[in-house]
Amino acid sequence: MHVRLRVPLALVGSALAGVLVALQTRVNGGLSQQLGNGYVTAAVSFGSGLALLCVAMLLSRRGRRGFGRLRVELRSGHLPRWAVLGGAGGAMFVLGQGLVAPLTGVALFTVGIVAGQVLGGLVFDRVGLGPGGRIDPSPARIVGTLLAVAAVAIAVGVDAGPFVWLVVFPMIVGVGVAAQSMVNGLVRAAAQSALTSTFVNFVVGTALLGIMAVVSVSVSGWPQNWPSAPYFYIGGVVGTVFIAMAAALVRTAGVLLLSMSNVAGQLIAAVAFEAGVPLTDGLTQGMIAGAAVALLAVAVAALPGGRRGPARAR
Repeated sequence: MHVRLRVPLALVGSALAGVLVALQTRVNGGLSQQLGNGYVTAAVSFGSGLALLCVAMLLSRRGRRGFGRLRVELRSGHLPRWAVLGGAGGAMFVLGQGLVAPLTGVALFTVGIVAGQVLGGLVFDRVGLGPGGRIDPSPARIVGTLLAVAAVAIAVGVDAGPFVWLVVFPMIVGVGVAAQSMVNGLVRAAAQSALTSTFVNFVVGTALLGIMAVVSVSVSGWPQNWPSAPYFYIGGVVGTVFIAMAAALVRTAGVLLLSMSNVAGQLIAAVAFEAGVPLTDGLTQGMIAGAAVALLAVAVAALPGGRRGPARAR
């Protein structure tokens, strides 16, 4: 692949991954409405993805070898142990959709997630924690970050209701989503396998959400209204594909550009879903305008000018 095409193609791939995130949100949102329990919904989503990945790991010699390499890297100290905790970020994202968004409204929740995601990406690239080393924030990237936040605000329309203070939670989760891409990229580089990285991500996320779901069921009881339509249960499968794509692309695009192109894909897909199969109030002109501004944000942030620092020593 030509060097000049790597970053643009990585951004296109990340945008497609964003479409999958929107699809997962639509599926898991519908399942949560049916079950009335966000904890169980999140555990089912991650658990189904983990089941698929277990089969894939059994069938993939490269995935098993990658797991062996990962163990060696962890034991030697070349890879810090915190790098395997990326699944916690994805777990909190899925869980927050069912617990916090009903209080703040989808608009304020989404703005908080995206604000944390792009700001976290900016910081992680600057510090150089990602697998691609340090990427200094150029003026274009800073402007692109501000445009990305503005795009989501335009798309959903912020409603600062009585629970406005809860926006702190989705902002923290948004930073966790950016961190998830970062550490999954580190795990992939160590294991030399996107499948291994994705498997580790889902093991951690499923364990965390499983404990929470058990506590929730012990308090409120097992959900009774399980939907029969198969599409309610594909959220985990969609998530495995998204996580694998993010882990594979973060080294090329950087955490910030990966996050923003992903946001653009989410917005475009949200417009399509709200027009065709709405989860809430349907398509608005604000969403269309916001998607256009998000695309502009990615284009601005991708302009030349960011300076890479020295690569991380291994």
